[in-house]
Amino acid sequence: MNWFTQTLNSTLGKKYVMGITGLFLMLFLVVHCGINALVFFPDDGELFNRAAHFMATNFFIRMGEVVLFLGIIWHVIQSAIVTRTNAKARPQGYAKFANSSPWYSRSMGLLGTLILIFLVIHLAHFWVKSRITGLEEVNYGSEKMEDLYIKMVETFSNLWVVIVYVVAMISLSYHLMHGFQSAFQTFGINHKKYTPLIQMIGMIYSIVLPLLFAAMPIVIYLRGY
Repeated sequence: MNWFTQTLNSTLGKKYVMGITGLFLMLFLVVHCGINALVFFPDDGELFNRAAHFMATNFFIRMGEVVLFLGIIWHVIQSAIVTRTNAKARPQGYAKFANSSPWYSRSMGLLGTLILIFLVIHLAHFWVKSRITGLEEVNYGSEKMEDLYIKMVETFSNLWVVIVYVVAMISLSYHLMHGFQSAFQTFGINHKKYTPLIQMIGMIYSIVLPLLFAAMPIVIYLRGY
């Protein structure tokens, strides 16, 4: 097991961990966005509540939450370590060439920190209320389930909260623009034949997904008028 430990502790190993956890988190965002997008249906949140109820009561999904939290923590720690290691190892003369890369590639630490702060706020708004303190319930026929939709309506009735979420999604978009392609490069998937395709998919993903997430609080806020 020494080789495994040494690999994980190496700079390359840390980048592999970042890549794996990053891809896992990006896959989670697709699922999370798909569920949350159900709030766009004009049914007073019934379809969204049913989907949220399924996610909250399914054993495998609940276990997936544990893996997700571990993945987030590991991704954050490894990102901080790699950023610090790269900063120490970078020659002073390299600075004059640094501007050749996009600003968001050079600002991953800042963007990641903003996203982490947002994540804490987001968990306090919804996950803690749903999983720990509990929410008021709603009946759909003979079924009773937590009304997470009404919690979203209450939360996004505050304009400042909507603004915070939109700004966070802008940060997420730029973070993904670098992270998507970087994850594939880490695993050596970098070739003139398919790198342009990866870049195109990454750009679409990095724009469309955060745009959908940002649209949700905006739509809910506007419905209140």
